[in-house]
Amino acid sequence: VQLQASGGGLVQAGGSLRLSCAASGRTFNNYILAWFRQAPGKEREFVAGFRWSDDFTRIADSLQGRFTISRDNAESTVYLQMNGLNTEDTAIYYCATRQAYLVTINQTHYTHWGQGTLVTVSS
Repeated sequence: VQLQASGGGLVQAGGSLRLSCAASGRTFNNYILAWFRQAPGKEREFVAGFRWSDDFTRIADSLQGRFTISRDNAESTVYLQMNGLNTEDTAIYYCATRQAYLVTINQTHYTHWGQGTLVTVSS
């Protein structure tokens, strides 16, 4: 399994970004793909998760209403749409996957990780 995260960059507060995670190496019908983030000096935290088999999504409670997760129907790519960004959203964003049914928030449950993409929100 290979995961390639992209789409990070510098954005002003209030702006939007869309991150992409391209997955390859197998079919992902029985997989979960999730986004995590790690801000400077903080632990890695769950952002959003997606279940390939039925398009179920889960967004971290604190990000509801601003972040959404979706996929490209033609490609094995999952997107994280981030709106209304603020400086607290500055972090390295990672995509990760696990072969399972439940979308869990515990990073130790995920077996494969992408390299991360940096999002910087300026005030």
